[in-house]
Amino acid sequence: MRRRRTLTTTEPPKNGLKTIREVVPYLWPQGEGWVKRRVVLALIALFVAKLVAVGTPFFYKAAVDALAGEGQQAAWMLGAGAVGLTVAYGMARLMNVGFQQLRDVIFARVAQRALRKLALRTFQHIHAMSLRYHITRKTGGLSRIIERGVKGVEFLLRFLVFSIGPLVLELLMIAVVLWTLFDIWYLVVVAGVIAAYVLFTFKVTEWRVKLRKRMNDQDTDANQKAIDSLLNFETVKYFGAERREAARYDKAMEGYQEAALQTSYSLAFLNVGQSLLITGGLVIVMVMAAMGVQSGDLTVGDFVMVNSYMIQITMPLNFLGTVYREIRQSLVDMAEMFDLLGQAPDVKDKPGATPLKVAGGTVELDDITFGYEPDRPILKGVSLTVPEGRTVAIVGPSGSGKSTIGRLLFRFYDVQGGALKIDGQDVRDVTQESLHDAIGVVPQDTVLFNDTIGYNIAYGRDGATREEIEAAAKAAQIHDFIASLPEGYETTVGERGLKLSGGEKQRVGIARTLLKDPPILLLDEATSALDTETEQGIQEALRRAGQGRTVITIAHRLSTVADADRIVVLEDGRIVEEGTHADLLTRDGRYAGLWRRQAAERDMAAE
Repeated sequence: MRRRRTLTTTEPPKNGLKTIREVVPYLWPQGEGWVKRRVVLALIALFVAKLVAVGTPFFYKAAVDALAGEGQQAAWMLGAGAVGLTVAYGMARLMNVGFQQLRDVIFARVAQRALRKLALRTFQHIHAMSLRYHITRKTGGLSRIIERGVKGVEFLLRFLVFSIGPLVLELLMIAVVLWTLFDIWYLVVVAGVIAAYVLFTFKVTEWRVKLRKRMNDQDTDANQKAIDSLLNFETVKYFGAERREAARYDKAMEGYQEAALQTSYSLAFLNVGQSLLITGGLVIVMVMAAMGVQSGDLTVGDFVMVNSYMIQITMPLNFLGTVYREIRQSLVDMAEMFDLLGQAPDVKDKPGATPLKVAGGTVELDDITFGYEPDRPILKGVSLTVPEGRTVAIVGPSGSGKSTIGRLLFRFYDVQGGALKIDGQDVRDVTQESLHDAIGVVPQDTVLFNDTIGYNIAYGRDGATREEIEAAAKAAQIHDFIASLPEGYETTVGERGLKLSGGEKQRVGIARTLLKDPPILLLDEATSALDTETEQGIQEALRRAGQGRTVITIAHRLSTVADADRIVVLEDGRIVEEGTHADLLTRDGRYAGLWRRQAAERDMAAE
């Protein structure tokens, strides 16, 4: 079996350019002219800001020369001339900031649109993945990958477009000024410092990326352990495992701490090295300028202008170090997210799939074979027909494949042999959306959203009215209970519905399914987790729910399916018996043995 690539690895992404290409369509989308116009206007504002930034030191130099009485027009520039140049210098700096902010304002809507589109695409893709994918993934780690990936895109949009490119443009402009107004050696020194700085930054950052990646892995692991423990809060309490869980979480955080310390130490090394290179270059250039002033080749204003340009160079270079580190890390985070987006669902609509057309709701299993793993078959040539409007129960010991049939019907998985049909249509030939619309499921453990009871019932059909919600609740025999609550249908149910009892949650689940009003109903161990008294009440609600529908009941307790139109006994992935309850008892076979055993257990429990 092909091994699936993991989403967390200490290796950096192999192709950063490929990741960047994934983002470009969000910045320059086809058919959305307003986005392109905003990008162009933002780039124009950026270019103007850089022109102003490079020209600003000229005003500074002229003002200093005027005050020092140097230059051909020194006498004219003294007094009001120097003041005017100083004001012009201040205005130039203000214009530089103003155009940069204008650029950010223009581009903000483009960036936020891109983030929204990408987040939506990721969310939809995860929901499109099959059940096989979700049961092999850790939700906490998955959410962390998505969170970091979207933040990485945000950083890339802000800094790759408006930092790296503009920095290169500004450096080129300053290089031309130094070469033209001063001497080639100024350019040589500056270019050498920049080259050494960039090389040092890139090399050390590549090393740091691996450390940061290891830190991310530890962070993901710790976060997953925390979420897993909190989701299983009751289990932790049952086994008095608070200290054990705390120790487990602390162990994960210890790994994160060590990785974070290494990352911090490497950052200090990087900062010291960068400062050494920048300061060395600054001192060399300023010494050259000072010697020029002493020899009379340069004015004091020239000295000041050189200093201004060096500051303009060193500040963005320091920024480059930070930006490169973050962009590199963003590419790592984004690569993980795009790797997730690149994974195709195991179950997907075939090209040209048509909506399912349910005439009556006959379900047919035709010689089905299936296994979750290739070397471990679960169903071995199962053939079964459930006529429209009838109730068929599937019973058997644990591991016989009962619940697997339900998952195949809902197409959480595709059969590996044979075919599963509804009214003669292979479920692989129809759209998943239409298939899901046609089937209502009441599982063993109804999981509710952390919202109101009304919201959870209304989840059965989008746009349902209050009257329809209450009618479904009445049919599920839970309306009176809801009405007795202080907040009625606005009562919140808590995380996974923990504020409600098992029976109350099941009734909400039944009401939700009734509101959906599907032609086919799948009851998957719907009452096995309930006590006998609660089960009897739920059974009545389920019988009402099944009226006029095709019902497939998967059950462990045989007493709950005795009135089914047909009972199928499944064992080791094969049908070993089928018939009515009375017929199967008369045959005195596998079903009769199970019935006697469960009856004895009920008698013992009643004593």
